[in-house]
Formats: sequence, structure tokens, C-alpha cells
Amino acid sequence: MNNVKKIFSIRDLENLSGIKAHTIRIWEKRYNLLTPERTDTNIRTYSLSSLQKLLNITLLYDNGYKISKIAKIPESEIPNTVKEVVSKKTSKSQNLNAFKLAMMNFDQTIFFETYDKLLSTKSFREVFKDAFIPLLNEIGLLWQTDTISPAHEHFITSLIKQKILVNTERIQHQKPTKTDKVFVSFLPENEIHDIGILYLNYEILLKGYKVVYLGQTIPIENLTDLLKYFDNIYFLSYFTVKPDKTEIATYLEEFELYLRDTSNPQLWILGRQIQHLERTKLPSFVKTFTSIEEVVHHL
Repeated sequence: MNNVKKIFSIRDLENLSGIKAHTIRIWEKRYNLLTPERTDTNIRTYSLSSLQKLLNITLLYDNGYKISKIAKIPESEIPNTVKEVVSKKTSKSQNLNAFKLAMMNFDQTIFFETYDKLLSTKSFREVFKDAFIPLLNEIGLLWQTDTISPAHEHFITSLIKQKILVNTERIQHQKPTKTDKVFVSFLPENEIHDIGILYLNYEILLKGYKVVYLGQTIPIENLTDLLKYFDNIYFLSYFTVKPDKTEIATYLEEFELYLRDTSNPQLWILGRQIQHLERTKLPSFVKTFTSIEEVVHHL
């Protein structure tokens, strides 16, 4: 799927808005809030503008606006009303809807206003845990149900990565206070999902360790260069889609082969793909984690 999705089913609207399909139908009939088109087989379909309108309506509805009141707001004024609401303090679920609205509208303004408001009362760590992680989890579900397109996902994840990098840069100049470990973070070949590993860099720096970030899709043989510069290296990686479940065992064997000249190789990994590993059969140098929080607690 290479293009932005423009036609949505009522189930797509339910997945994105959290409003039940039955309720959406009632709102259509009673308040004429949406005007779906119908296929030759009489199935409702909705345009991107209809989805955007519903997300706006949902945000207002979640903020205490009665649906009868929303129905009386001129359609052209609804986005402005939403922006006024977003500028005020909102709940966790309302923040999530605001970020989803920003994603579907490709609207940086809503993203930044929501983020800045959260940051006025929370630390960046809290914003990431309470807002960005739930958002990323929901994006994963929306992707699996074919509700959003790559363009939507890339837009919102790029904005989140910007915030991680900005906050990381603020502490990178600090001299490490702990020297028992040097972390080398990387993603394996053909793995490009880097939000998790980028955020872990931030947490490790906060803990006072040195981090060498190598980035996406790094061949194992390239890791051996680091052994010439540092002792006590802990390689850290995030397996989201790669290596494939049929390739992970071979990957770990190759990792051990390439790093056989070091006396104490260490590899910490987390991500979706580790579910395919049998922990009791892992090499002694490999440690797996089920979450970012677990890694941070182990530092």
C-alpha cells in the first residue's frame, strides 16, 4: 500500500475514533453529522474528510460537548473549536485522540500544541510513557487492521523521533558518571523501526552511561570495530520485525562467532521478535527484555 488511504469503512472509523459503529450510525441519522457514500452492495464508505470530521467531533465529545451542541456548530468552525480545546488541559484519552487527529490531518500544529501542554506539567519521560507509548501501540493496531497508511505512520513517528532527539541532545554533552558499561546500540540488518532504541539511548544517558548509537540496519561484522575502542561493551538492539523468527537463532550464532575474540560479549535485546526465542536455551551472553521499562530498571 503506497498511497494515503482515502476511503474508510465504518469499522475503520470505529477503530480510529473509539466510537462504536452503532453510535456513528445514530449520529448520522439523528444529527446528520456524517454523509457516507454507499457501494453497489449498499455498504457505507467514508472519505478522509469524513474521518477527520469524526475525529474532531470525538475530541469535542470527550471534552464534555453534547452531541446536539456539536451538531449546531458550523462545519467550517469545528476545527477552530477543536484547537481551542486542545490548547487547554486534557485527559490521557483526549491527548491520545488529539495525537491521532494530528496524524490523520497531517497537522503539526495540533501535535505540538498537545505535546507542549503535556510538557508543561510532565517530564519528557512521563510524556513518552503516558502518551507516546499508548499512541505507538494504537498505531500498531491500526496498521494491522489496514486503517491507516504508511504516510500517516511515518508522519507521526517522525514527529515523535524529533522530540526524542531534541531531549537526548540536551544531555549528550554531559560526561558519563558510570564506567562499568559502555552501551553500543544498533538495529540489525533490514530493521528500520528505531523509536524504541532511540528512546533507550535517552534513558541510558540519563543513568550516566556512555552510549554509542550506530543506527539502523547494521551488519554484525561492523560491530567488531567497537571492540578496538571500548572494554565492557554491552550491545543493545531492538528486534521489531528483523531478524525473522526463522533467522534469530542463526543471527545469535553469527553474533557469537564475530565477537569470539572478546572475553565477555554481552547482547541485550528486546522487541516483538524475541517472543520466538526460548529463554532457557539462549547463549549466556544474551539477555532479553520484554519492555523499555524492564531495561531501564536493569541498568
